Amino acid sequence: MSPAQARAVRFDEYGDRDVLHVTEVPMPRPAAGEVLVEVRAAGINPGEAAIRSGAMHERFPATFPSGQGSDLAGIVTELGAGVTDFALGDEVLGFSWQRSSQATHVVVPVSQLISKPDALSWEVAGSLYVVGCTAWAAVEAVAPKPGETVAVSAAAGGVGTVVVQLLAVRGAHVLGIASPANADWLTAHGATPVPYGDRLADALRAAAPDGIDAFIDLFGPEYVQLAVELGISRDRIETIISFQKAQELGTKSAGSADASTREVLTEMADLVASGRIEIPIAATYPLDGVRDAFAELEKRHTRGKIVLIP
Repeated sequence: MSPAQARAVRFDEYGDRDVLHVTEVPMPRPAAGEVLVEVRAAGINPGEAAIRSGAMHERFPATFPSGQGSDLAGIVTELGAGVTDFALGDEVLGFSWQRSSQATHVVVPVSQLISKPDALSWEVAGSLYVVGCTAWAAVEAVAPKPGETVAVSAAAGGVGTVVVQLLAVRGAHVLGIASPANADWLTAHGATPVPYGDRLADALRAAAPDGIDAFIDLFGPEYVQLAVELGISRDRIETIISFQKAQELGTKSAGSADASTREVLTEMADLVASGRIEIPIAATYPLDGVRDAFAELEKRHTRGKIVLIP
């Protein structure tokens, strides 16, 4: 790879993981208000798999050839005109809205970056944006008060682990719906584990005899329906994934786009750097292992984040 080249994940058509490949691309150059970041870590997310497969074509169409990824952390290596927020060599974390972070280098507007706290590893910093801002938006959507009970589906997944902890930080009693294998982790992080299964509604009622005040769905439409059947007020039911069901039932569907600000990202980075919230790292893969990384992700049983290390 010459200095004029970067390497990036690409796909040229919708499909399974086998459409993903890593290729040399021209080194991106920052325009005014942008910086070039040498990427040290880039988290992967379920939404990227849905976009790649074409499942999200109506909502988030791809333009081919398409890059991939929004989470990133790395080092500033070039400044665009007028940039004063950062200097060469600064360690940063943030996000790209160009589906471009799964690469060795990426151009990012300074408005989408913050300084990386020293306490954060590259892996954690590079996987913070989507889970951190999505969790923040989801929790804000249900507006929990201290002492209230909030149920969370997929509570041990990438976003779920952060939602559970953020709710606990805000003083809520959390019912974490997950497999029995995650019970110990949920208990250790302030939640009451509730195993999913055929009698889930009964298990939730037993865990919260005084009622459930809010529900955050991170998995699928069946949980939005369940929340309604449990009698939870529809303005306190939130889903980050089941948009059609939310529209049908009149519930909420906030996501990372509703919280993609420097202020929210800084708040979440500070919570993680201080140790009040943990971002579990389930696995790391080299950039060339992107197919294997998504194979692991798509099993839908990963606790925490899977991260590419370019």
